[in-house]
Amino acid sequence: MATNALLFVALLAASPTQHVVRDRVDLIELNHYYDEAGRHVFDQLIFYDWSEGRRRFEVCAWRLVKSRSQQPRQDHREHLWRVLWHDGGVLRSVEGASFRETWTKHDPELVDRDLLPQESRRELSKQPTSMLRHMLSSFFQ
Repeated sequence: MATNALLFVALLAASPTQHVVRDRVDLIELNHYYDEAGRHVFDQLIFYDWSEGRRRFEVCAWRLVKSRSQQPRQDHREHLWRVLWHDGGVLRSVEGASFRETWTKHDPELVDRDLLPQESRRELSKQPTSMLRHMLSSFFQ
């Protein structure tokens, strides 16, 4: 086992590191927003954390969907949903325990601001972690 772990570490160390900003949330929503006339306006990813005290999901962050590559994908092996995209010059990965897709004539993120002001949200991480460190921590769990 120790030999395999050392080989794994050596192989990872030899590869170039890719910095990734990683977050975990309780729910990822892909929302398709339509105006009152039924015209498509935009698509957005909304990230939620469960609030035990308020007994509801609360928005922690959101991002406009700018390309099809931002579609959340289910990872059956790890039993979660993941979206990976370039966000403001960094590679971002957000994993969620659950996923939903909605089509609305209201903006759920704006509605949530009435319940939890934007400045009270946790937001997504700004600091990248190296892919090597992430893979090592996953390997040794």
